[in-house]
Amino acid sequence: MQKIIDCHCHIYPDKIAEKASESIGKFYSLPMAYHGTAAEMIREREAAGITHSVVFSVATKPSQVRSINSFIAEEVAAYPNLCGLGAAHPDSDDQDGDIRNIVDLGLKGVKLHPDFQGVGIDDPRCYRIYELCIKYDLILLLHMGDLRYDFSSPERLVRTLEMFPGLRVIGAHFGGWGMWKKAEETLKGYKDFIVDCSSSFAFLPKEESLRIIRSYGSERVLFGTDYPMWDFKEELKRFDELGLTESEKENILYNNANRLFFGEK
Repeated sequence: MQKIIDCHCHIYPDKIAEKASESIGKFYSLPMAYHGTAAEMIREREAAGITHSVVFSVATKPSQVRSINSFIAEEVAAYPNLCGLGAAHPDSDDQDGDIRNIVDLGLKGVKLHPDFQGVGIDDPRCYRIYELCIKYDLILLLHMGDLRYDFSSPERLVRTLEMFPGLRVIGAHFGGWGMWKKAEETLKGYKDFIVDCSSSFAFLPKEESLRIIRSYGSERVLFGTDYPMWDFKEELKRFDELGLTESEKENILYNNANRLFFGEK
């Protein structure tokens, strides 16, 4: 059986999952395929042939950070083949403690969503988070791109990468949703920067997705579905129809993410 890692999955506690998923759908004016619980994700991913998931949730205020991270760690312990990323917030009064807590919980990185959090990627309020990610060798997953805001623009990330050499960043949505070409041209030269392809295939012609992947290089692209937004089977079908070689597919679906998050032999 082919192993497939989905690198972009939002999950929520059962009692708030449906409401949280609906809120995301309203923010983006898109229908949600699923409700956002870990149990549902595991069931549906397995039916689609996905074997592993990287899971996280976003803190929209500092008071949520520790409880989110405890929840993510609990879900990682409870279900097979999960890797968790921790939440952080630029306005927290104890960023050192928050990131240390992420490390102590065994989470492998940090997820920030500049647009949800209302803070630019290159805002000084984020600097300590970046310093601590470098210190503890945590990977940073950033939501990238929104034509309504400037918080997560490729230009802001360039300034950040220049200021923090050694910061390992995954730029979601091919590095800039809705501004894919600008992101590619601006960011592809940074050695510590890679992308995931979540929430992109539905909006791009196949030939454009293929060109972007090959521009970054298949060794610098991760597969992601943006659960609970998109149907797993449909996203895999879109990916399979791009015309990638088997080697390119293996890199994107498993090899790259395995090196980053799971370390399976």
